[in-house]
Amino acid sequence: MANIHNVTEFIFLGLSPNQEVQRVCFVIFLLLYTAIVLGNLLMVVTVTVSRNLGSPMYFFLSHLSFVEICYSSTTAPKLIWDLLAEKKSISVWGCMTQLFFMHFFGGIEMFLLTVMAYDRYVAICKPLHYTSIMNQQVCAVLVGTAWMGGFVHSFAQILLIFRLPFCGPNVIDHYFCDVLPVLKLACSDTLLNGLLIAANGGTLSVISFVVLLASYVVILFHLRTRSSEGRRKALSTCGSHVTVVVLFFAPCVFIYLRPSATLSVDKMVAVFYTVITPLLNPIIYSLRNAEVKKAMKSLWIRTRKVDKK
Repeated sequence: MANIHNVTEFIFLGLSPNQEVQRVCFVIFLLLYTAIVLGNLLMVVTVTVSRNLGSPMYFFLSHLSFVEICYSSTTAPKLIWDLLAEKKSISVWGCMTQLFFMHFFGGIEMFLLTVMAYDRYVAICKPLHYTSIMNQQVCAVLVGTAWMGGFVHSFAQILLIFRLPFCGPNVIDHYFCDVLPVLKLACSDTLLNGLLIAANGGTLSVISFVVLLASYVVILFHLRTRSSEGRRKALSTCGSHVTVVVLFFAPCVFIYLRPSATLSVDKMVAVFYTVITPLLNPIIYSLRNAEVKKAMKSLWIRTRKVDKK
């Protein structure tokens, strides 16, 4: 931190300067964050204890739900606290830590969604070899690769901003630390840093999205030879994943693949991918999947029986 001079903390402007709006937002986001933690935790527990959910798809889904809890926890608790605080501040070290873990877990989620698309490709296009291709060792390696990919992505982001000099001002027109708002406060030329950040975050999002899109084009092409019932079942299992992919990647592409600017809509988009998407994921996967709903019902019955004893 030798290059950071006068600034020791950053000040957030938050979602709104209106005190009444902030109180209302406090209640809303507290409820949303609670629902995120409980909903995704329920998904993790359901997959872990249910024998019927032992396939690789549910293995990846449980990891995705765990990552969603971690991802939303990098920003939501601080946002909720600041909604009632007079001074919305964060130390420089705290800002860099938040920035790192947000991109770390976001990168993991990006890679996990790509891995899940590959899993659906093998299950639909190579069903006879599915169990041999997607064995436990392969699944563990794919998940480990996702975590490593998230680390490399996040490390590259933080490396581009960590040693920049911050001399003031120190006000961030946002409710959390992200590379683009923080980059604006650096008192040096950040053109190259901005281009590299866009290349790292935006290009990674686009490439992953293209790979996902290509995999589903191949799946749809392969389904032409299936019966109508076979197509329906295959599309049903893919539909939830496609919905989650769109909800995750669309905001990322909007944020990183456009000229850097301070837009009020950025905050709303950020709320969507840091709070709304982690909330919707377990709902989407449970409502559209009969096996998950059955497993959750079984878990609930077993829990009730234990309580009665």
